[in-house]
Amino acid sequence: MRGRPEPLDWDGYCQRWSSAHGGYDPRTAPAPVRGWLRLCHGMGAALARRGVRNPDAVTLAGILASAAVPVTAAVAPAAAPWTALLVLFTAFADTIDGVLAVVADRATRLGQVYDSVADRLSEAAWLVAFALLGAPAWLAAACGGAMWLHEYVRARAAVAGMSDIGTVTIAERPTRILIAVFGLLLASLDPRVPTATLAIALAVSLIGLAQLLAAVRRSLR
Repeated sequence: MRGRPEPLDWDGYCQRWSSAHGGYDPRTAPAPVRGWLRLCHGMGAALARRGVRNPDAVTLAGILASAAVPVTAAVAPAAAPWTALLVLFTAFADTIDGVLAVVADRATRLGQVYDSVADRLSEAAWLVAFALLGAPAWLAAACGGAMWLHEYVRARAAVAGMSDIGTVTIAERPTRILIAVFGLLLASLDPRVPTATLAIALAVSLIGLAQLLAAVRRSLR
């Protein structure tokens, strides 16, 4: 530990995060987003203090865990709550890798690409798990398309000149994580839950997409 710099505290992390996201301060985000980032900051800082300072390793752990999500759903549908815990682990990994890159000053442009790819892969794994638990495949595909479009629109708007993230929508990743986890926790109680969960996820994603498109239009017109 000697000679290793202390990881950034919450305020320092927010300032650096803000610089990388067009000036948006996560301390002003809605409670679910702010709470999720603060929790993951604490976990990332704790890992950095214990010598875990390679965000790519955390990204890889999240991808491997994501691959196991549909497997557990297919092998043991009655154990869907355990699948929910696995999803929660992947969600933490998918966020903590970015936190670790910031608090340990290990951020790279290539790491940002890896992080984004890991996020999309983990969400695809959740959706496959819900389909295996009984939700219609078309509904899982529609949810995946809406989630992907939400992130794609923001990325393209940034390339087109939008100077910040546009807006924090109702469909940000912490919200998607909560919907998936609670849906899986309840999936073993009623066979209709997987379908209902994806229907909620699709509705939230479409509302969030509309919010984002409105913000992009204001920013770029």
